[in-house]
Amino acid sequence: MPEEEVVVEKEALEAQEARYLYCIINSSATSDFGDMGIEDSKVYTIPCKDIAAVVHKCAPKPYKSKDENLVKEWILAHQYIIDEAMKKFGTPIPFTFDTIIKGDDDKVKEWLAEDYPTLKAKLEKVKDKAEYTVQIFCEPNIILKEIEAQNEALKKLKEEIKTKPKGIAYMLSQKLERMQKEELIKLENNYVKDFYEQLKSLVDECIAEPTNKPVPEKWKAQKLILNLACLVHKDKVEKLGEELGKINKTQKFKVRFTGPWAPFSFVGKELGEKKT
Repeated sequence: MPEEEVVVEKEALEAQEARYLYCIINSSATSDFGDMGIEDSKVYTIPCKDIAAVVHKCAPKPYKSKDENLVKEWILAHQYIIDEAMKKFGTPIPFTFDTIIKGDDDKVKEWLAEDYPTLKAKLEKVKDKAEYTVQIFCEPNIILKEIEAQNEALKKLKEEIKTKPKGIAYMLSQKLERMQKEELIKLENNYVKDFYEQLKSLVDECIAEPTNKPVPEKWKAQKLILNLACLVHKDKVEKLGEELGKINKTQKFKVRFTGPWAPFSFVGKELGEKKT
């Protein structure tokens, strides 16, 4: 077969296949994870220098379904492989669900070689570390009592309301409510600032996340005031847990501390985007 035809045929074959990417590990090991990937796909590594991509063979198209349960199964399988890679080879660079590289193993190797400096630097950054979530909730009613005990203006206004006719008392009650709300926000912000300063010295890096994210049912009755994604070295986890335990013992605050997770929040969005 003429050389030109061989090239065309190879390109056509490459266009028909792809590799689903789970993560990059800090190892050149050739490893077979078995048929435990999405839809029982065979998961294996593609080494390049001293790093490797953890992948399975797939069609060059996204995983899409209207069946929510099926999508959940895919996402769980995706997370499971990353967890297994983390146990075997240390902290990886995790990729988001449905990250697909068009082409065969050679294409993946080309990409690994091309992006090697960036990938290796990220792997060194997260070495022996993991991501943890730290969420601090408050009991607004307890904090409000604390405010009222210390704020003379609020105490005076509350007493004044008791002595006024109904109409005036109503207007003053509205004023009291506004003042309480302002003082509550002010004090919560002070606590958040203090907690942030206290915790950042115990972690390698932390990112403040929005406090309006969904939380498990048991936490919904409380107010989330601090939500952090933290990158923590294995040697610092115990100390961080101890400090959070002290906060959790107070009546007015509760702490939700979860992990370890693969460090999705600390490897950069550019690595989590689909490579197609």
